[in-house]
Amino acid sequence: MKNLYFILFATIFLSSTVMAQEKKNIYYNLFLPVPKKALREMETDRPNVTESPITVDAGHFQFESDLFRLDRETTESTLKNTYLFNQANLKLGITHSTAIQLVVQSFAYQTEKSLEDGTIERSHGFGDLTLRIKQNLMGNDHGSFAIAILPYVKFPTAETEKDERYEGGLIVPMSLKLPSDWKLGMQVEADRLQDSEGSGLHTQLLQSLTIGHSLINHVDGIAETYFTYDLKQHHWNNFLNAAIQIELAKDVKLDGGLNYGIKQDAMKSYFLGLSFRL
Repeated sequence: MKNLYFILFATIFLSSTVMAQEKKNIYYNLFLPVPKKALREMETDRPNVTESPITVDAGHFQFESDLFRLDRETTESTLKNTYLFNQANLKLGITHSTAIQLVVQSFAYQTEKSLEDGTIERSHGFGDLTLRIKQNLMGNDHGSFAIAILPYVKFPTAETEKDERYEGGLIVPMSLKLPSDWKLGMQVEADRLQDSEGSGLHTQLLQSLTIGHSLINHVDGIAETYFTYDLKQHHWNNFLNAAIQIELAKDVKLDGGLNYGIKQDAMKSYFLGLSFRL
């Protein structure tokens, strides 16, 4: 009888151990989503220029959008205003550390005013499509430091642009959790972009630094600076950005702010955005 109890106990113990090990080694993916109770804290790639190195959990969808955005750009001869409505980043978690993203400019309205004779050209329609893949390399779940790579390609589908070219680049976002709930973000980026005039291409480098902290309960304040350098024109621009992000409910956030180019010919942007996760 004692041997029977021992065998029964050993069987239950080993079965529990194997089940726990199998549960621990579950690899979630697009078709086996992470349970909601095991989701990471929601991270967004907005409202600042510096992306988050954290990916969307496997099998889950995240929507991030400029509900409205105004981009204002001045050159020696023109003043261009671009109004973007629902510039959405549609994100889908594929594996534990990989997510695919599709950025859609749902509607763009653009005015271009000649500073010489005052004439204004107007155009509107569907904007560009950008395909991005984020691969986390470290810190997706644990640790104070996280890093990822994010290659992308932009397809020239905008109805408001003439002679538009394919563009692409590689983004390397990083984040560091500091004491007292301060968050530091960094990013280096290399892009192959179309020239502001004509159909030629140039290489641009970008480096950013951002810091964020809670202002009040459920409201975060974000300050950022970044610079860009055009290797073709040997021209640099520096930007100062500020934004707030409000947590309206679990996995729902509203944000607003500005990206302000210090130089006269640098773009100035003003935006209102929304993010949520399913």
